Amino acid sequence: MTFAIILFALTYVALLFFSNYRAYIALASAAIFVISGILPLGEVLGAVDWNVIMMIAGTMGIVSLFIESKMPALLADLIIEKMPNVKWAIVALALFAGIISAFVDNVATVLMVAPVAITISKKLKISPVNSIIAIAISSNLQGAATLVGDTTSILLGGHAGMNFLDFFVYKGKPGLFWVVQAGALVSMFVLVYLFRKDKHSLKALERTAVTDYFPTVLLLGTVILLILASLMPKAGIAPFVVNHINGLICVGLLAVGLLYDLLRNKNLRVLTSTLMEIDYFTLLLLAGLFIVIAGITKAGVVDEISKLFVRVSGNNVFLIYTLIVWVSVILSAFIDNIPFVATFIPLIQEMGQIGHMNVTPLWWALSLGACLGGNGTIIGASANVIVSGIAAREGHPMTFLGYMRIAFPLMLVSIVISTVYLLIFFV
Repeated sequence: MTFAIILFALTYVALLFFSNYRAYIALASAAIFVISGILPLGEVLGAVDWNVIMMIAGTMGIVSLFIESKMPALLADLIIEKMPNVKWAIVALALFAGIISAFVDNVATVLMVAPVAITISKKLKISPVNSIIAIAISSNLQGAATLVGDTTSILLGGHAGMNFLDFFVYKGKPGLFWVVQAGALVSMFVLVYLFRKDKHSLKALERTAVTDYFPTVLLLGTVILLILASLMPKAGIAPFVVNHINGLICVGLLAVGLLYDLLRNKNLRVLTSTLMEIDYFTLLLLAGLFIVIAGITKAGVVDEISKLFVRVSGNNVFLIYTLIVWVSVILSAFIDNIPFVATFIPLIQEMGQIGHMNVTPLWWALSLGACLGGNGTIIGASANVIVSGIAAREGHPMTFLGYMRIAFPLMLVSIVISTVYLLIFFV
């Protein structure tokens, strides 16, 4: 266990200081976990969340087609027309991303919206970093609002027996959706304050002509199918399909888009150029991180943390709730929230059985802490890793402290507001 803790700490320190080599660092660390015997070779493939990997890869490809169609450029033109300056353009993009992220995974959301911010920054010849950080923050926040907004929400909804509507009204009380909106409302005021100096005026330009609307239809189809997938009955469906439904939807729609593009252009070059736009470096980074987290879990590190948590909290619901929120916030700022949430779910279930308590606020606490805590650092959520890669590819690499300067205050505000709201209604 000591070796696993040291290796895990060294891995994340290296990720922080050598951002250009993150994928190689994560894969090397994963290999050490396997070679050392901490994580058996037979469990490596199972450690990687292929649903997430397929979803990201598929969405990246669809977004590439979306960008090629000139739709992001048109959206950028529309925002430039309506917004008086850069500050309000950033706020508008963050709100737009939040609306989408409530119904689509936050990774997919940033892949959809970030190109709009990139296009605006290119037209104005300014850095896109601040705007895409704001997009990622808003996406992570709103990912906790509905059952389909984030992978962790899907996990929690399944184990807690909640459906899509329970996130809006749960047993006659306002559900998690309204909790998140309370935090988001205050966060918007913080965002306006943080970008108060970005007063560069926006000049309306000639609207870009969209060359093809089919990629836009694919994106809308992604939203609709992901929502329907969360509501469909699981009985009688193969476990592989149930566990990978989001990824299969995204990869399937990408295949449709590629086939359409191939038939339309009758040129294989278009097909290969779209596939080359997928950020394989980021996919390898995420795969490596999944294996690293599985390694420390196998070593018993996460289990020991859970035992300590139980000893400290006892059966006091208020104390348990508070601890889950802030432990989730702190840990999710540095480790992927999917394995973290999967580890804490049995703990909450056990607390309900042993303490005979209402665990509903604990489900909400875990969801909020994991989703909102991911905003704390540049490696705290998959969406953050994605936007970091996007910025780097555009020649504007993000720094760890530069990200925290914007994200950390918003994370604290949203967590405090959401915590107070839940305490009033559920604890």
